[in-house]
Amino acid sequence: MSNNYKERLRSKANSENKKEPEQCCSNPCIESKDGDDVCLNCGMIIGRNLVGNERRAYTVEEVNKRRRTEPRWREFGPRTMLPNSKIDSKGRLIGAKGKTLFSRLSKIQNSLISSIERNFWEAKPKLKMLTSKMNIPEYIKETAWKIYSVVAKKKLTMGRSIDGFIAASLYAAIRVHEFPRLLEEVCESSMTPRRTVHRSLGMIVKEVLPELNLKYKPITAEQLVFRFGNDLDLPMETQKKAINMLIRASKNGLLRTGKDPKGLAASVIYMAAKAGNCRKTQAEVSAIAKVTEVTLRSRSKQIKNKL
Repeated sequence: MSNNYKERLRSKANSENKKEPEQCCSNPCIESKDGDDVCLNCGMIIGRNLVGNERRAYTVEEVNKRRRTEPRWREFGPRTMLPNSKIDSKGRLIGAKGKTLFSRLSKIQNSLISSIERNFWEAKPKLKMLTSKMNIPEYIKETAWKIYSVVAKKKLTMGRSIDGFIAASLYAAIRVHEFPRLLEEVCESSMTPRRTVHRSLGMIVKEVLPELNLKYKPITAEQLVFRFGNDLDLPMETQKKAINMLIRASKNGLLRTGKDPKGLAASVIYMAAKAGNCRKTQAEVSAIAKVTEVTLRSRSKQIKNKL
């Protein structure tokens, strides 16, 4: 029985292989485009043309082993680095003269590369990864790179963390353009301690931003109201109501100095949602705003007294 089953499978496979390609029109002109076999005359898609079996690389050795092309054109520095390897591009051993030659050339190339270029090679991919991770617009990314390039030229990174200055440059650019993102989010995405980012940010605000004629604008509670309201899926009427509460409380003498704008924004959102039909718990609002429930309750009491 098993033999009959095998013969049946073989005959089925042979019949499928012998099938003639489907005729789409009287004059077919088939070409492969974007992985599909397409007829250029009538536009009919004949079939898929899948090529390659990509495997994921998890270590440096696997990345180097499975790399098929050269590095992309860099914005700075030479395109290709000369290694001190003992084999050529085809895997053949290099002779003694070739080893000496390439060792000498790599030393010369390394001596021609400045420390700023080496710094940029490490910093640029990190900034690109951080901005894509946080979904930051391109114009803020350009401002952050401009800030970091001045930091590197002033040699502020000597003996300090490059990751901290990258995160601080990005947050400074966010504050310059008044984009509603928090320092906690930048620290969490860059996996850098808040203390390191804060120290680097202080140096940037003091020494770099005045040179670039950029103004560091602190975040306001009004900007965060819309941000937190969208994250909580609140209607626009509730968000406007929260803004009006904040403005009225400020006019009636609410002191904002020394208070975190996140707590003020979270409290008015909680009060506006409670007054409307879309109620939110204190835990939900405090988790989105990254404040404690105690802060939320105390700020709500202070605002309610001023209203």
